[in-house]
Amino acid sequence: MYILLLILVVIVCVLLGFIVLVQNPKGGGLSSNFSSSSQLMGVQKTGDFLEKGTWILAITLMVLSLAINVGVKRGVAATDDNNKQLHEAIQKASKPSGTGAAPTALPPVQQPQPQTTPPASK
Repeated sequence: MYILLLILVVIVCVLLGFIVLVQNPKGGGLSSNFSSSSQLMGVQKTGDFLEKGTWILAITLMVLSLAINVGVKRGVAATDDNNKQLHEAIQKASKPSGTGAAPTALPPVQQPQPQTTPPASK
């Protein structure tokens, strides 16, 4: 699920960048003095479509980002629960079995005796 949402975010980002680059600049400055004659023949309709597409893709990007955030937090919580259960199982396995008191002394260790071999005859 996480990979699918991540792929969708990348696709939306590419489309959003493309739509933003295709739009005509609407800002002021020097471009407003020279570009007024190019907007006389119905460019406004294309501008409306591109502006709506920009808003839709921006909102989609925000919703997908929130969905990824919620999905990752749930995944981390599930992983933490699994780690907690594993930790508890390890602690139970490492505890002594309560069948009696611990031995007070270890049995003596026997040292191996060196073997004596008779000299080889020639």
